Amino acid sequence: MAMASLYRRVLPSPPAVEFASEEGKGLFAEALQSGTLQGFFYLISCFQTQSEPAFCGLASLSVVLNALSIDPGRQWKGPWRWFDESMLDCCEPLDKVKAEGITFGKLACLAHCAGAKVRSFRADQATIHDFRDHLVRCASSQDYHLIASYHRKPFQQTGTGHFSPIGGYHAGRDMALILDVARFKYPPHWVPLPLLWEAMNTTDEATGLLRGFMLISRHTASPSLLYTVSCRDESWKSMAKYCMEDVPDLLKNESVDNVPALLSCLVKSLPANAGNLIKWVIEVRRKEEGGSGLSKEEKERLILKEMILQQVRDTELFRLVRELQYTKQPCCSCSYSSDDDSFTHIAATVCCQGAALLTGNLLSKDGFCCRETCFKCVQVDGDGLTTVVTGTAVSGVNEQSVDILLPISPLETSAFNSNSSNEVVKYPSRADILTVLLLALHPSTWVGIEDKRLKAEFQSLVSTDNLPDDLKREILHLRRQLHYVKAWKEEVH
Repeated sequence: MAMASLYRRVLPSPPAVEFASEEGKGLFAEALQSGTLQGFFYLISCFQTQSEPAFCGLASLSVVLNALSIDPGRQWKGPWRWFDESMLDCCEPLDKVKAEGITFGKLACLAHCAGAKVRSFRADQATIHDFRDHLVRCASSQDYHLIASYHRKPFQQTGTGHFSPIGGYHAGRDMALILDVARFKYPPHWVPLPLLWEAMNTTDEATGLLRGFMLISRHTASPSLLYTVSCRDESWKSMAKYCMEDVPDLLKNESVDNVPALLSCLVKSLPANAGNLIKWVIEVRRKEEGGSGLSKEEKERLILKEMILQQVRDTELFRLVRELQYTKQPCCSCSYSSDDDSFTHIAATVCCQGAALLTGNLLSKDGFCCRETCFKCVQVDGDGLTTVVTGTAVSGVNEQSVDILLPISPLETSAFNSNSSNEVVKYPSRADILTVLLLALHPSTWVGIEDKRLKAEFQSLVSTDNLPDDLKREILHLRRQLHYVKAWKEEVH
């Protein structure tokens, strides 16, 4: 049965004051004069209408991320990188959001995964005075924006839960400017701040938790160059449980007296899909057409990635984890990907076979394990471009370096150019990932180790105090992500 169509709604006024009305214009002029509309112009420059009835959260977040000039790190359309609702699919499938909307906690998690700095407050975690102070701060700056999660009923509006950015504040009348992303329904409007607080202090029936507000800003530096938690992958469930519940319980129940034994227990208890949760953030993108290679910015980021990866491998913890991997893992299982068809896994396997051939141990039962693989594109006289796979394979105490040429077909050469002939990409191994994961766990995780000497030794190994600044920033970012994953898991259940 066809649904009757609607053209907008009449904004109930009072309590709201329509933005474009004479009274609304007066409020705007006075707030502008007092300096509490500084963020408005950045928001309105990127403002958009939600493209689906349940996309209010995604639309609000898109507006704020673009207003903060946060680079999404991937293409939207054509060559352009720009946040759009369709790209915000990390923490919840778009089809599910389209049908049910998105909860407060998942939107905060999504903002974090999109590269923003997020502080979220449910109504029972702040007071109306706190909210007013935060709103004044956001309205007086272009560097912070506020998204409110509220129920429409206190404003006498139709509908239920809703998200919208707050564009400004009028101190004299104590009113907030709601930039309603459902512009097909209601225009932007001013509302009394106490009434907005009442609308936020309502329970979301989907979670049984109160609504609230979140403050979103830019990180002073890129939040992640090497590793990130992937909420998109179902493996986060098992890994979140492992990190937050299983490891502390394991430490209480295991009687070990040395670091290798402790590491062995931790590795043996890892979920089978552990490697899928932590993924290298590959932000280096080649243009799909034209073969123009990497931009200057992308090359600089690639250099930083390699530097941070090397910093991981310079830690004593990595050395111990790697030794454990060599003694416990079969050939090439150290690949970071669980996908046997991945290019990295194939390259590692080929390097091991090449090492065995070069050393005359092709049929050796001991075999080789590939420590790392690198890829670079070189110009070969008369033959065009060729990819070189470089690997270091290890068997016991023996190491063998291997260089393998992979010819590129004419149809594929457009992906490279002569400017990229010296570019090298290093892919993290399983040992790298395990090292970073152990460093990222909260320090309280290790309190349950019974042996005091072992506890002190292990806490020293996983301490971030002496890490290089770039690596420390990566570790702390990953730790925050694990916190968000845990909070999201609790909200779902």
